[in-house]
Amino acid sequence: MRDPVRRKQVADTPEERVRQAVLRMLTDVQQIPGALMAVEKAIEVQGEIRRPDVVVHDRDGRAWMVIECKAPNVALSQRTLDQAANYNRVLKAPYVFVTNGAIHFCALVEGTDITYLDDFPSWPSQPEPASSL
Repeated sequence: MRDPVRRKQVADTPEERVRQAVLRMLTDVQQIPGALMAVEKAIEVQGEIRRPDVVVHDRDGRAWMVIECKAPNVALSQRTLDQAANYNRVLKAPYVFVTNGAIHFCALVEGTDITYLDDFPSWPSQPEPASSL
């Protein structure tokens, strides 16, 4: 299968099908440009290289959402949420989203406070105005 964000062929696995469905939702429904998404890009987490499934950036280049995808037969658990949260300790995005294609959890992260959301948040399509000093 072809990944439109990475612009390459990728293995057709159950997890990859979920990841591709998320990418289609982000581009087609949320209208987020593929250029503002990083798919499986390496980051360092506690001295080890890890690869979040998707990191969505705002137009200023800041991480806006960390997304962790699992195969449909994998139950979402505290471990899944912890995995995304560990990535987010480095990336500091305001949102975390985990999915197995059937079940989804989206949360707003404010410091140590986590608020689970009923809906997917609106992506900030405009850059934040520069502050005047």
